[in-house]
Amino acid sequence: MEAEAIMFEPSDWVPNNPRLPVLLYRGLSAGGGPTDFKLRFAANGWTGIWTNGVFDYQHYHSRAHEVLGISTGSARLLIGGPGGRALEVAAGDCLVLPAGTGHQNLGSTSDFEVIGAYPEGQHADIQTSAASSEMLKTISSVSLPNTDPVQGPAGFLIDKWR
Repeated sequence: MEAEAIMFEPSDWVPNNPRLPVLLYRGLSAGGGPTDFKLRFAANGWTGIWTNGVFDYQHYHSRAHEVLGISTGSARLLIGGPGGRALEVAAGDCLVLPAGTGHQNLGSTSDFEVIGAYPEGQHADIQTSAASSEMLKTISSVSLPNTDPVQGPAGFLIDKWR
């Protein structure tokens, strides 16, 4: 497994996160399908597990960090707002997006499926416009997860976010 931390500055109307990088894990459960991500996220205390895709418009969440496990297919995702970075992701890859991080699906295979989740007690809201000063405070104050959704209590997230 490879892991990378990527910082994003604010981009146009998307605030991104001022102190936490996006985490990208490659080659986790290739071929294992959605069950592997669901079990892994749940075992590591991430909740609100859902199955879907990624919206085809730029958006961010102000009240939650989010993990996206690619269970099938592949996609090109624009991470970090309009001026962000397009990332190619495929089954077995996983992204952890800190609160405020813009994301958008620029195109995907017909079988593209994502398993998503949030740290315990957090729930995503969908923001599609510039953050107010109050919302920026909310983004900065979202509590850090107790565990890495992929690797547990001593994972890459703990190392990069603490």
